[in-house]
Amino acid sequence: MLKKISYAVGALALLFGLWGVYIRLFEGEQSANYGSYIGWGLWVAMYLFLAGLAAGAYMLAAFDYLFNVPQFKGTGKTMLWAALVTLPAGLVSIGLDLGHIDRIWKVYLQPNFTSFLALMVWGYTLFLILILISLYLAFTKPEQRVMKIVMWIGFIMAILVAGGVGFLLGGNASRLYWHVGLLPVQFPVFALASGAGLMLLIVGWFMPSLEEKQRGDLLWMLAIITIATSVVKLYFVVADYTQSLYGGATDNLIAVQYVLTGPHKFMFWGVQIILGILIPVLVLAQPKLAKNGFVAGLMGVFLLIGYAAARILIVVPGQVAEMMPGQVEAFHGPKLTLAYSPSLMEWSVTSAVMGFALLGILVGMDYLLGYLARFTEAKK
Repeated sequence: MLKKISYAVGALALLFGLWGVYIRLFEGEQSANYGSYIGWGLWVAMYLFLAGLAAGAYMLAAFDYLFNVPQFKGTGKTMLWAALVTLPAGLVSIGLDLGHIDRIWKVYLQPNFTSFLALMVWGYTLFLILILISLYLAFTKPEQRVMKIVMWIGFIMAILVAGGVGFLLGGNASRLYWHVGLLPVQFPVFALASGAGLMLLIVGWFMPSLEEKQRGDLLWMLAIITIATSVVKLYFVVADYTQSLYGGATDNLIAVQYVLTGPHKFMFWGVQIILGILIPVLVLAQPKLAKNGFVAGLMGVFLLIGYAAARILIVVPGQVAEMMPGQVEAFHGPKLTLAYSPSLMEWSVTSAVMGFALLGILVGMDYLLGYLARFTEAKK
């Protein structure tokens, strides 16, 4: 029943999103609420979220094929597939934000390797290739040394592409809210945490065929990972915000107050903190509840919603401070504002991307992975 509901949710999200994708492709960005002052909005945040999911899913696949953790045995293919679906979904989200996707070939044939954005494109491309190779070897040579070598390279690449996003934001010295030395360190932790949330959802709701004891032990281990990463994430947030408030730098104060008491305060306190951290930690700290498939999957949903909200609260607040005094009063226009909330078209596009990712994971688990297993076995 849960899988049927998930299929329906994914299909409806994709159908609703097709309208927004059509508007974006044929009418441009006129219906978007981001503009000249706040140039990065919902789509950039969802790119961070989905790319982090892919990195986290690959890290957890390594628990099966690289580290041979018994509780993760038999889950590696599913997590590699999840990474293969969520990474392109994230790249679609950022591609629709950037526009002119037809020029992507220039990054490969005319690259400027002094540009960190160009390095990120190459990094994601290599990571995607490594995911494909890892998935192929998982079916054909899972026990051989070549699988270990590829998984080690992919594991390191997952950390690098996750941390690279933090470097991309933190390297912007004019945005003090992002200009934090530990930001590239935080993002791999965020990736592992979101990957654990996704795996709680997948194992809890969509993998009932796992042996009962292994499934319970795996859910409990994922609960421990979730609690540990949630505590670390909360520490990062408290450290960043208290340091900003204590330091008193104007741009930082504006950004932090925007999060804590401004237009997105409910997203922070209600969604990120209560729904995305406190409730899952309190529930998953109880072994009986953590080993219940329905409860664990539900906590996975809560965690993923909280992580998505957290990405929005990283991207948008960093842009709400004026770059020069009097900037807002000097210029006026529909795209010349420091106030931002996503438009219906932006939500629609994000709905399409999320619907695609959800359906992609489900279809892969139900049909493609089984077909590939039978195909490779027949070739042997």
